[in-house]
Amino acid sequence: MGLNKNISFITMATYPVKNKETGETKDVVMSIHDWDQWRKDNPEWERYYTPENAPSFGEVGEWKDKLRKKAPGWNDVLAKAQKAPGSTVKKI
Repeated sequence: MGLNKNISFITMATYPVKNKETGETKDVVMSIHDWDQWRKDNPEWERYYTPENAPSFGEVGEWKDKLRKKAPGWNDVLAKAQKAPGSTVKKI
């Protein structure tokens, strides 16, 4: 008896929604393919974002500072890479 190594997981998206009439909020879990139809079937519900569930793009512009602090020797590595013929690498 062995372990089944062909296990696959289906990840469903979670959509936070708010009822336009009552103000009730809930999370709806479904595939992205079903989301458009659910919205058509439930026009009284709208997508509802809070600071906790809003999509985020991270902290724009600060990645270089974070990299310098977390890996201070990284510019040394980039400096060596710059010496390679035809290199377009630049230090941060």
